Amino acid sequence: MTDYTQYLPKHEVHLIGKNDLYIELYRGDPSATPGRKISPPLLFVHGAYTGSWMWSKYIPHFVENGWTCYALNLRSHFKSRVMDMSRITVDDYMEDIREVLSLIAEPPVLIGFSMGGILSQKIAETADLAGLIVIDSSISKEVHDAMPYPVTDRIESGVIMPAPIRPELETIDESSEDIAFQRQYLQMESAQAFRTFSPLCGAEGISIDGKLIHCPSLVIKAILSEDENQRGQLTANQLKASYAGLWNTTHTGVLVGQRYKEVVDIMLEWLGSIDLE
Repeated sequence: MTDYTQYLPKHEVHLIGKNDLYIELYRGDPSATPGRKISPPLLFVHGAYTGSWMWSKYIPHFVENGWTCYALNLRSHFKSRVMDMSRITVDDYMEDIREVLSLIAEPPVLIGFSMGGILSQKIAETADLAGLIVIDSSISKEVHDAMPYPVTDRIESGVIMPAPIRPELETIDESSEDIAFQRQYLQMESAQAFRTFSPLCGAEGISIDGKLIHCPSLVIKAILSEDENQRGQLTANQLKASYAGLWNTTHTGVLVGQRYKEVVDIMLEWLGSIDLE
């Protein structure tokens, strides 16, 4: 098995706040891109069941292109201090993101995947951000109201959400190595949080007021069906965002699969095309 965390660039580690949030800081070299002014930092927010390790394929490319990157771990995820997962809420996770934002010297581009995507959208309603990128984000209440998931897709939640079972079989865009990497690190998740943001658990979902989000935004969607493409486009419309849909990609494949570099290239092109002042 390839452990992609072993190939990350040199970085600093900080334990933040009362919950010992484990933050990785990768300092980009502005001289890597001559002629480009120093850009705001990037803050990466992982999804449910995961941690900063899910960004292991992405971060080297951004650092090489001169971007300073922060990768946070929400409370009780990866190397943050272990806590009672049955008591953790969505509000706790948003408090974690705000705490890290308060310690960054300038407004960053906030980048969220899956659960981290819907949390980032909610944070963007009130935070001072240079930009917002959401990658295969959990959908808002408004998007679900417009394009609901079938009832047959519902999942049950207990006291906690156990780590997802990942069969070793390859997927359309993930090798056996990619899947083995995830299996090594996947962990349980807060059911309270899940029942708040995920319509798949029967929740209404988190409401997002796109009129409150004023920073440049980009929505990237993994697409295996036209319904998912429409949900991605609805999210982009709600955020007044640019949109990129990647057909024949899976939810986790957009981060650790064989086509992950396509997503990185989309992000780098978008970051280079907008005014991030």
